[in-house]
Amino acid sequence: MTNHDESLGPEGYQVDAVEAWVATHIEGFNPPFKWTRLEGGHSNLTYQIDDASGRQAVIRRPPQGQLLPKAHDMSREWAVISALGATPVPVPEALGFCESPDVTGAWFYVMGLIDGHPLYNSEDTNRWVPKEQRQTMAWSFIDVLAALHAVDPDDVGLGELGKKENYVGRQLKTWYRSWTSSVEPAQFDDPRAHELQQFFLDNLPEQGPARVVHGDYGIHNCLVGRDCTIAAVVDWEISTLGDPLADLAYALNQWPDPTDAEPALPEAATAPAGFPTRTELAERYAERTGRDLSNLDYYVGFNRWKSAAIVHGVYARYCEGKKSTEGVDLDDMRSRIERTLTLSEAAVNRLR
Repeated sequence: MTNHDESLGPEGYQVDAVEAWVATHIEGFNPPFKWTRLEGGHSNLTYQIDDASGRQAVIRRPPQGQLLPKAHDMSREWAVISALGATPVPVPEALGFCESPDVTGAWFYVMGLIDGHPLYNSEDTNRWVPKEQRQTMAWSFIDVLAALHAVDPDDVGLGELGKKENYVGRQLKTWYRSWTSSVEPAQFDDPRAHELQQFFLDNLPEQGPARVVHGDYGIHNCLVGRDCTIAAVVDWEISTLGDPLADLAYALNQWPDPTDAEPALPEAATAPAGFPTRTELAERYAERTGRDLSNLDYYVGFNRWKSAAIVHGVYARYCEGKKSTEGVDLDDMRSRIERTLTLSEAAVNRLR
């Protein structure tokens, strides 16, 4: 989050123009609004807006400045929440989308406000989810993912959200390119990154029917309601079409299991007692979807490898001086890359 002075008004929004647009395009909203900055959301500028009559919504636009072509894609998020609104997948209500940058310099959209909380760490979990409700929350988390993967994208108008074929193969190409181009600036390579990529290419599973994959499904991107079930899934900006088992493995990687070589970090949102194990969550997903998970470790290993490549790219940008290293522990980041490759290797060894 930037150090924007909120007394100057909401960052990135021409308040008068945006309020006039909302009043014209979304029924029942009467300016002026009270604007409250919301945490999280991949640095997108996200605010709660309350009108004088007490009606509430959330408004979201990309950060200011030059963006990578596919980063912070508001139209993608809007398309997904609009399409999934009629399915069992809980998403905020899609209220309005503005494609004219004339209003406030960028596309933005307005969605319904959800009474719920993301869980970023163990403190959040202890605050919002009592121990006796944690199993309920975890089952809801995995059931929502199963519900998402039951949706045929063609049936809800999302058939063009992305390429349907060879999702993992394309990801292997993208992130391997990232790894190799980051080696020189990072002054750091690890032979396992190359060996693992080759293993994943040589053993690429046949992909079943493409489904909407969230891409970053975790309890940091779910809003947990008062009843401790998932009230809504948010942050759809990197969602696409692809292999649901890759989405599942990513989601499961955040949950500990007694078989893990190392215990979960105590500050992790899934570390507090009372949750089912990762194995139990996988079993529940299999029951809900009927999918064969005998090759799940392939996807677990692939996701760990991909995570290592992502962190390696960030590490390289720090080493090049493209990002400020103030408050950043580069040694820890480097060891995190190595640890993640070790976890990938362990998953692959379980397959052999």
